[in-house]
Amino acid sequence: MARYTEAICRLCRRNGEKLFLKGARCFTPKCAIDKRPKPPGQAAGRGGRRRRFSDRGLQLREKQKARFTYGILERQFRRTFQIAEKQTGITGENLLVLLERRLDNVVYRLGFADSRPQARQLVMHGHIMLNGKKADIPSSFVKEGDTIGWREGSKKTEYYKQLAESIEAKNVLSWLSLDRQNMVGQVVTLPTPDQVEAKFDNKAIIEYYSR
Repeated sequence: MARYTEAICRLCRRNGEKLFLKGARCFTPKCAIDKRPKPPGQAAGRGGRRRRFSDRGLQLREKQKARFTYGILERQFRRTFQIAEKQTGITGENLLVLLERRLDNVVYRLGFADSRPQARQLVMHGHIMLNGKKADIPSSFVKEGDTIGWREGSKKTEYYKQLAESIEAKNVLSWLSLDRQNMVGQVVTLPTPDQVEAKFDNKAIIEYYSR
């Protein structure tokens, strides 16, 4: 399966803001954008002029920001956009809800992982159960009432034991619930756009794909 293989921190520097792609590291002085806030590249390193973006460039930037935030390649992101376009309601809001409903994102939102890339690995390696069955497709969409837990064999790992000790300190969004004692989460209701802290402009993404 194709995936992004460059340095993740370059994505934040390229966009000029934190996308929180490396979990807890993003909140420490080790964060790359705090240490080197300029965009990557020789011109930026020599103090080159600030780059100006056209309207099309700004739309592309917002689309890329959404892709990088959720860790999706272009083809999959476009496919998700097409699904959102066919649904009733506002396409931009539909897109945001679909992105939040991805299984890897829900695993991250429940606090089972410190970042979406880590959540994606947990799913792909078969550690996560969806409604009592092993789920290894990160792009699966959860539904209202779905339960997300851990495979029995995964509960014996050192990672799970450490997580069970630290899970109490993690906050869960209101559209999810978490049984911290049994480490089982549930989708109480589908998220609304107001419940999602979007770091990108949905309208710009719609305009990008409308041209």
